[in-house]
Amino acid sequence: MFETLTLASNVAATMGEDSWITGLQNWTQELPAALQWLGVILVSAIPFVESFFGGPIGILAGMHPAIAIAAAVVGNMLSLILVVYVAHWVRTAILHKRPQRDPEKSAKREKVKRIFDRFGVPGVSILGPLALPSQFTAPLMVSFGASRHAVMAWMLVSVILWGVGFGLLAAWGLSLVG
Repeated sequence: MFETLTLASNVAATMGEDSWITGLQNWTQELPAALQWLGVILVSAIPFVESFFGGPIGILAGMHPAIAIAAAVVGNMLSLILVVYVAHWVRTAILHKRPQRDPEKSAKREKVKRIFDRFGVPGVSILGPLALPSQFTAPLMVSFGASRHAVMAWMLVSVILWGVGFGLLAAWGLSLVG
């Protein structure tokens, strides 16, 4: 952890005392350790930030890469658990209240359904973040009838892959600069 803090401090020093990285580092270092990772968890629960930007944010703030990545993965997964189970609950409630019929056909929904049918839960989970946040793709897969447990398992794989990948890129980028 101290190597990362020292490296991040050196990078910030080359950028000037009043840089935003220095301010973020100073603020993070003054917080209790529990609040540092809690902040990364909260940031990573935000769509479009997720684990792939949450980890680098924690690393740039001076956290150890393993802690920043783990906190980012936890934050992203907590938000995914919430949206997937709410989507499953809503789908179940709707299907039980109305007679069986074809869902509304719209051009966008049909396009997404074709992509889902082609790549399945694993493909959409892993490649989906290239197009949409996982907080959108996960409930969409559940609305198409995918098992919420399969969606959660593959989303966990995806969140870990993206979080570790971007976290390692951030740590590597800091090592190049420092």
